Amino acid sequence: MTVQSAFQDEAGRVETVLLHIRNQLRAIGPRYTGDDFTEQMLQLQRDERQQRLEISEREPYFGRIDFQETSQETPKPLYIGKAGVAHEKTTELLVIDWRAPVASLFYAFSGGEAPVSYESPDGDIEGTVHLKRNLMVREGKLERLVDSYVRGQEDESVTDEFLLYRLGESKDNKLRDIVSTIQQEQDSIIRTEKNKAVFIQGVAGSGKTTVALHRLAYLIYRYSGSIRADRMVIFAPNRMFLDYISGVLPELGVGDIVQTTYTEWAIEQLQKTVRLDENRDTMDYWFEHPRTRAEVEQAPGRLKGSLLFKQAADQKLAQTEEALLPQLPFEPVDGMILRPSTIAEWIATDDRSEPYMKRRNRIASRIKRWLESEWKTRRLTDSKLKAKANAKLNAYCKKIPSFTAAQLYISLLADPGVLPMLNKDARKESVKGLKQNLVQPEDLAPLVYIQLRLFGLEQPTFDHVVIDEAQDYSPFQLESLKLCQRQASMTVLGDLQQGIHAYAGIHSWKELTGLFPAEDTGYFELDRSYRSTMEIIDFANRVLGGMGDGVKPATPVFRSGEAVDVELAADDEKRLEEVVRTVKDWQNDGSYRTIAVLGRTARSCQDIADRLLSEGLQVSLVQSKQEAYKGGLTVVPAYLAKGLEFDAVLIADADQASFGPNDAKLLYVACTRALHKLKLLHCGALTNLVQEAVVMS
Repeated sequence: MTVQSAFQDEAGRVETVLLHIRNQLRAIGPRYTGDDFTEQMLQLQRDERQQRLEISEREPYFGRIDFQETSQETPKPLYIGKAGVAHEKTTELLVIDWRAPVASLFYAFSGGEAPVSYESPDGDIEGTVHLKRNLMVREGKLERLVDSYVRGQEDESVTDEFLLYRLGESKDNKLRDIVSTIQQEQDSIIRTEKNKAVFIQGVAGSGKTTVALHRLAYLIYRYSGSIRADRMVIFAPNRMFLDYISGVLPELGVGDIVQTTYTEWAIEQLQKTVRLDENRDTMDYWFEHPRTRAEVEQAPGRLKGSLLFKQAADQKLAQTEEALLPQLPFEPVDGMILRPSTIAEWIATDDRSEPYMKRRNRIASRIKRWLESEWKTRRLTDSKLKAKANAKLNAYCKKIPSFTAAQLYISLLADPGVLPMLNKDARKESVKGLKQNLVQPEDLAPLVYIQLRLFGLEQPTFDHVVIDEAQDYSPFQLESLKLCQRQASMTVLGDLQQGIHAYAGIHSWKELTGLFPAEDTGYFELDRSYRSTMEIIDFANRVLGGMGDGVKPATPVFRSGEAVDVELAADDEKRLEEVVRTVKDWQNDGSYRTIAVLGRTARSCQDIADRLLSEGLQVSLVQSKQEAYKGGLTVVPAYLAKGLEFDAVLIADADQASFGPNDAKLLYVACTRALHKLKLLHCGALTNLVQEAVVMS
């Protein structure tokens, strides 16, 4: 069959499937708005079905695989889409949901005539693949068809043609799903069983965030009877990043998943009794000028996020628990004595895993019930005597220590033997702030951990937790989140090579993976970058140099583009002029929908944005508390650009004064934001990081 005839056949099938989809949409009927509970539940089911059909109407399917089971005489074409679609009369599957077991063949198969198999609920199904075909459908029309495998006619030259086509497209201001181009190594992560702490080390552009989001959609499909979307949570680095990824899950037919930041969640757990100290924005504070390695290692965030500090908190909590047992007997009335040994027996029968304050309150309640029982047994009726006894009861129970998380944390900080390397100023700053209900970001993990140990979780436990940019998390943060699950079910992703928040984050994944039993942990590396051209990735790898961190450097897909430009400006004024000229040239070129100018600091970015505005250009300036990325022309500090991607990137201050020897990861982040075009501009001495990269090229 010729390519043209195959295209015509597939185009005709698209129209047929769309006809079935539209018929089913019309059959759903008007929406029920009454008060009948049964009808309301049925309407929820109709809403979910309508959502799936509307997704399918936009793009019915994207792939086809012809699979012949060993027990069958002929192959059967299977069409893979974002949502399953059945024939309304025969229930024949017209489209198979990408999460279904058989759909794994489409992602796992990479060619060859050897038998393949997939794991079904009935066991392994073995057979052979005769055809693997990629299809692009937009607005109800088939636009592109690529056969990546035809049995007996394998041509390796077209294996990645469809992927490269999709990667070459321009980007807008939202992250897109990758369901049509999921690669084999990504699919294996997505389909990992739920009761594991899965760690993903993924280089810049490896698709780790989209893999994690697709994993959520898969888990909801695979474990629909035991997992709920509203008990899943995504922790992102900031609100702008959450806005950037906001379109992926709805497009996959998934809603109700909590999306937040660790800071927002922590303050919620502390019942909003504290708020962040607005006088110090941690990111802006740390990135205003290069830091020495010693400053980073001794930063309060690293010390307070360490397991050493967590152990000190555990010791303080253990001491508090020991104080549950009063040392003196309770004698409300002469001769009526409750001895500590009896209270100790009560404590011994309690659930020791229960939060301290709940156990403390239970002990106080049991003492009260003991008094009431004794009162009845002795048939005492003297009201004055009873009033005195109740007063003694209140006084006795008050001796059983009662704490808020802040009070216990302050006492922990006041102990000079705890984290002796933490300087007095840092201790005083935290204590002073806590007394005014103000906290620094590094105080949140220990505070929440203590809060949960004291009072427990005030909401249902999480069925699954996703942590993005996890290289910026401390072990103590992860320990606090572990308290919110009965069994570890996490997807933890990041890139050590982008660990620019070294003042708070980790140096090795072992710092986090070691928090879980080995049998409950999975570790994956994604070292293939799908974002940038070969020239950009090669350049960025040279900037990073031999920093290592125990992970592999990024390997680009075979997508070539323009060489990276490095240009000198005579002075600051000339530099700003060159920024304006470059941006205008790129806009006039028409190839780039999203353009970013990256600066080293928030202050330098403000100057650049002001200059672009004065030249009549429409530009958005990204700041640390911003909640949305608007696309188009953007000016953004390099440390806020992590996670975002742009068609073209101009790094406006690639000089030695801005990027010192400890800023290789920050410059690497800046370089790897670019998909198609990267330019570096400097005034004065070019940073040694780039000089070495240029020499190596």
